[in-house]
Amino acid sequence: MTGVSVLGPWPGTKVLEAQRTAVDELARAPHGVEPLPPTVQLPSRGPWAESVARTAALLPEMPVELGPHGWKLADRPGADQRRTEALLREDLDALAVAAHGWTGRLVVSVRGPWSLAAILYLARGDRVLADAGAVRDVVAALAEGLGPLLASVRASVPGAEPVVVLREPMLPDVLGGTVATFSGHGRLAAVEGELVAQGLTSVVDGARAAGAVEVVAHGGLRFASRALTALAASGADAVGLGADAVRGPQWEQVAAVVEAGRRMWFGLPPERNGRRTDVAKVARGIARPWTAVGLPARDLADVAVHVEASPTLTGGDLVINDLRALRPAIASAVRVAAELAETADAG
Repeated sequence: MTGVSVLGPWPGTKVLEAQRTAVDELARAPHGVEPLPPTVQLPSRGPWAESVARTAALLPEMPVELGPHGWKLADRPGADQRRTEALLREDLDALAVAAHGWTGRLVVSVRGPWSLAAILYLARGDRVLADAGAVRDVVAALAEGLGPLLASVRASVPGAEPVVVLREPMLPDVLGGTVATFSGHGRLAAVEGELVAQGLTSVVDGARAAGAVEVVAHGGLRFASRALTALAASGADAVGLGADAVRGPQWEQVAAVVEAGRRMWFGLPPERNGRRTDVAKVARGIARPWTAVGLPARDLADVAVHVEASPTLTGGDLVINDLRALRPAIASAVRVAAELAETADAG
């Protein structure tokens, strides 16, 4: 069935209200559409609730702390890490209440290893990405750290089937050599695509070993050929990107990914200035080029669409909507998924 979800940071500080909204709004999906409710992340509660902190706190034996320039590796666990872990426990408690009795797929999003390495700093020095050994350690630790996280999710919601989304919005920068150094006056060396794919594969395998029923390697809202190639080569079950970022001949590359056996997740264009989504237009924007490059319409049943809650290209924690504005965006995404499901049925 065509899936529908929400990725990215949620507005506000009331985690139970946000988690209930995520489950309840998506549970209204019509027949033929699979709801994929997310475990919510609310960065407005402070830097300890940001996506980098939440992912970094999963790394076993690699403690982190909040430094002057952002999150960095630390010599020993401290108050910052404990606060991040406490907020994650609060989120899991809210999940247990909001998703009580839920059976089916449940989305768990984390920063992918390369975007994490591009943002996280070493204990003393530049970004983790500048140190090949540190990058290997982060990759291995994230692959291992997903196990306890998914075990906690299943303990909170026994009927959940975890879908892990590895968010890699900075992958084009990592591959293109455009990640700024600590000083900001230089750029870190580009990482080879084969090495990027190998790192992703390690984390994908770790997620599967931890019990994920599906792993999505998501490149964010930008389209970059090298990034798409690396994501597809990771062995993930699905690849994600922004629907309106794919133009013209780039759909041929999407077709190659699908023909290689990958599912596609499409981030929908954000609603701006209070304007509601033109559901039919957005659905056509996916279905028409999909069939134009020779992909069967019936395979749209394997596509998932999602609201992208962050407006930043790097998938940051900027939140521009309140919860009241997010509800209609979710409703629009459900309707887009329903349109694609109908097209698949007719195909």
